[in-house]
Amino acid sequence: MCRSRCRAPGSPSSWRGSWRWRSWGSPASTGGSRPSFSESRGESMLTTTTVLAAAGVMLGLALAMCAVLGWASRAFYVAVDPRVEAAGAALPGANCGGCGFVGCNEYAEAVVAGADVSLCPVGGSSVAAALAAIMGIEIGESAPRRPVVHCAADHAMRLGRHEYRGEQTCAAANLVAGVQGCVYGCLGLGDCVRACAYDAIHVIDGLATVDYLTCIGCSACARVCPRNIITMIPFKTDRVLVVKCSNKDFGKDVSNVCKVGCIGCRSCTRLMGEVFKFDQNLPSIDYNVYDAELDVSKVIEKCPMASLVWVGTPTPRHRELTENEELPERVEADFRTTVDQAQWRG
Repeated sequence: MCRSRCRAPGSPSSWRGSWRWRSWGSPASTGGSRPSFSESRGESMLTTTTVLAAAGVMLGLALAMCAVLGWASRAFYVAVDPRVEAAGAALPGANCGGCGFVGCNEYAEAVVAGADVSLCPVGGSSVAAALAAIMGIEIGESAPRRPVVHCAADHAMRLGRHEYRGEQTCAAANLVAGVQGCVYGCLGLGDCVRACAYDAIHVIDGLATVDYLTCIGCSACARVCPRNIITMIPFKTDRVLVVKCSNKDFGKDVSNVCKVGCIGCRSCTRLMGEVFKFDQNLPSIDYNVYDAELDVSKVIEKCPMASLVWVGTPTPRHRELTENEELPERVEADFRTTVDQAQWRG
């Protein structure tokens, strides 16, 4: 046993040791001599040098790109008027488009360029005052604008109505003849309701009705109305007087298609010609002259079709006066002439 153990590694009796040597990377299996300690250390240093060189190259590229970007930011710098940023900060940021511009930032740029500072319907007079202070100008008293539907006829008041089976939108129905007798009035299919993002307008019995407690005056409903019967008017008080009709036909033609349409009798213009203007068989109110202190009770009483209607939210005084009263949904006019008051004899 002792002899077999002491034999040379290459002898046949030492095959186990030889197999172990080859499996561990013997010269016979690798085809060369085993690496020395100095060679292994050299390879490790070479790997470290490569990593450091790569990191240095990347750092150099990063510094070069920073220098290029810094130069580009200065070379292509566009000066921004600080008033634009101040105006943008003063605006409410609703981006509703009620001012006629795409968003608040675009309106801020337009204000600096010379646009009217009182176009923001959401901010109202406070934002207008802030923008005026930024621009260094003075503005008069401004009032928030709210939508008014110039139609008072619900389904029961409209004549000549026919069943409409097409696409249930006002834009589509407006292209079809014979949907209803009045070609000016509300179609009641809710394009304005779908356009409003604040749930401030609803179709009640076929008539678009504005909820002035929720409305912010973004004018989205006015933009989508295909018949353009929704207009934005200044609300100098909580309640304003409006003409709830858009029909420009003659009185007899209006009566044939609507029970509450304006017949163009001109009673309002005769009584208050400075406030009411008459054009194309239809009166309108000049809101530059109209004031809450004006006494318009006689004009409302003389209107035979009750086309002059108060819209908005009632003031606390009106709430107190009507708190215990049972009010009808619509007040019909009691139209009388001097003939009705005459005493006949004979």
